[in-house]
Amino acid sequence: MTTPIRPQDRLTIPELCAELRISKSTFYEWRTKGIAPPCIKLPNGQIRVRRHELERWLDSLEEAA
Repeated sequence: MTTPIRPQDRLTIPELCAELRISKSTFYEWRTKGIAPPCIKLPNGQIRVRRHELERWLDSLEEAA
């Protein structure tokens, strides 16, 4: 049985930036450099970040610190 996907499991870029307290330009700079959390590009061009991918990405930064 699969777990239903909830909208809050996928963050929009403004939600992600608010949570990390960064600007959208910083997020897009990180994406360009390949250091942003893994993203999903929807067919309409919008980008989402899965909450568990964000948590995994943050954990990887903690270990590197």
